[in-house]
Amino acid sequence: MGDIWLANPANWLIVIQVALGLGMVIFVHELGHFAVAKWCGVKCEKFYLGFGRPIFRFQWGETEYGIGILPLGGYVKMLGQEDNPSRAIEETERARVPGEVGESAPAAAAYDPRSYLAKSVPQRMAIISAGVIMNVIFAFVMATVAYSMGVPEAPCIVGGLLPGEAAWRAGLQPGDRVLKIGDIKSPRFRDLQTSVMLGDNLDRGVRFVIERPEVDEPLVFVVVPDRTRLAPMIGMKAAHTTQLDKPPVAPNSPTSRLEPGFQPDDKVIAINGEEVGDFVDVERKLAAAPGPITVTVRRQQGKQESEQLDIRVPGVPMKTLGLSMRMGPVVAIQKNSPAEAAGIQQGDRITRVDGERIDDPLKLPAQLAARAEETVTLTIERAGRAMVKTLESRPFSTYEPPILPEHPMTVPTLGIAYRVTNTIAAVEPGGPADGKQIQAGQRIVSARLIPPDKSLQKEYGVEQQEFKMEFDPVKRNWPFFFFNVQDSLPGTTVELTLDDERVVTLIPSADDDWLNPDRGFSFKPLEIERKAESFGEALGLAYRETGDSLTQVYRFLRKLGGQISIKGVGGPIKIAQVAGYSAEAGMPKFLLFLCMLSANLAVINFLPIPLLDGGHMVFLTLEGLFRRPVNERVVLAFQYAGLVFILSLMLFVVLLDIGIIPRTS
Repeated sequence: MGDIWLANPANWLIVIQVALGLGMVIFVHELGHFAVAKWCGVKCEKFYLGFGRPIFRFQWGETEYGIGILPLGGYVKMLGQEDNPSRAIEETERARVPGEVGESAPAAAAYDPRSYLAKSVPQRMAIISAGVIMNVIFAFVMATVAYSMGVPEAPCIVGGLLPGEAAWRAGLQPGDRVLKIGDIKSPRFRDLQTSVMLGDNLDRGVRFVIERPEVDEPLVFVVVPDRTRLAPMIGMKAAHTTQLDKPPVAPNSPTSRLEPGFQPDDKVIAINGEEVGDFVDVERKLAAAPGPITVTVRRQQGKQESEQLDIRVPGVPMKTLGLSMRMGPVVAIQKNSPAEAAGIQQGDRITRVDGERIDDPLKLPAQLAARAEETVTLTIERAGRAMVKTLESRPFSTYEPPILPEHPMTVPTLGIAYRVTNTIAAVEPGGPADGKQIQAGQRIVSARLIPPDKSLQKEYGVEQQEFKMEFDPVKRNWPFFFFNVQDSLPGTTVELTLDDERVVTLIPSADDDWLNPDRGFSFKPLEIERKAESFGEALGLAYRETGDSLTQVYRFLRKLGGQISIKGVGGPIKIAQVAGYSAEAGMPKFLLFLCMLSANLAVINFLPIPLLDGGHMVFLTLEGLFRRPVNERVVLAFQYAGLVFILSLMLFVVLLDIGIIPRTS
């Protein structure tokens, strides 16, 4: 997809914008060093963006300006200052004045008066800290401009819940508006993310004050984040609007082939003749009606005119492999749910529903959705004993397919999450697996989705890659693979490897009796523009934004290696990707990204690591305290250690970015 995206000339402007933005962050940092060095009378021999062999350079006065071939930073080369440990001693000698090297000569007099080493400790501190200060100023300026233009911000409204995760277990619901997170009032969605990832005492949970539609008083929830991934998460998704995005539907979905079809910016105003309110209402109506539906949209024709269209959307059959898998144990119970009221516990195994055996645990949520607001009897197995539980199911309100490998299946009407194993329970007669010599009790070791030929992919405008998953007692992700089959193009084949080492190839078939509520619609994210009404307000918002960015970097580094996995860091490729996403979202968001990046560079560059500005400041502080420079051999040893650390870190993050080191927790 990346190659296709880059091949589009319309995206070249974004590439140029990102390159200029990232270059500016580096430029202002080096400009700080350069300007203060010049002000202090230091000879600056080079001013470069990037490292390595120059691809462009010119001489102006005593300074050579250029761009290096490796876009990983920049540098200002001052007389008497050298970050490369192998040339540090040579550079020190080069800065000395011939004939004034004796022991009786004052230390400052031994150096060329225009060298960095000849300057006082306060002057050198000013030169070293100027880059960081310029990055902070740049961050503040970018945020000021962004809020003057108007920044789209996602409000902290629950748009959806990840199956079985912390927010789901706590009982939050789509449509809930978060009024307060801890001490943060009227939070933005990104405040939620930082509060969870970087919070303290997470074992005690994060306190949420919630406003729920049709509930008079605010509700209080304490959500204990999950720590199963790279950083703590609660599994809450941001809200969307009722307006279709670009593309309006997934290109590989049957909905994309309709005539007349949906268009970007169409606003859904009714489903089956019933008016819809917000995005949550749309989701509920789609989930409750998996069969054929009529979607009414308002389409803008011009600035003043619009038309209303009724588009008939057929039911989308689920693609099956003709295999039923064995039901796994219950892994989570939702608070204040029918399952909790009935005393269902984690570890229970559901064996029957209303006395009938469960044919396929993947179909169970749809089967029980049809029994909403009815009495349901579950037969469960607990510690080898069978028992019967009677539950009063609640209204069906949402569709919760697993969207990550570790997600369980859920029954929204009961508030139960359960596993589905990779052990085959039955083979459907006449199904794709029938006649393949597959038997009940066999385990699927791995599964592979093989996409159709390139011509069909081109016809749908989708590039699909081969997808493979492995299964074992830890990787219980059969539902995730199964729902990936639903997103596959026609002509896709499935290759299963069984525990007897046989490889079986299946062609998914449509099950007309089991319909998929997901029609492939793509809705625009819900965002509210935050625009300063005055220059003073813009300065105030920028001050808060810059302060948040600076403190969040520090908090992130403090949690790194403990609460946050080291594999959660991003390298140059990841930074460029995020920059590209921000640029596509509009100039204000891109400017806020530059604010964050510049603040990151300021904090990281001022860490007390040799070769970084913070390391230089440590040596200068020691020189100021003891009134003599730190021993050159000590400095050199620390510089080599710093060089090894920085190069190792750069190699690590690049290997993470390109996938050689997997980003797994």
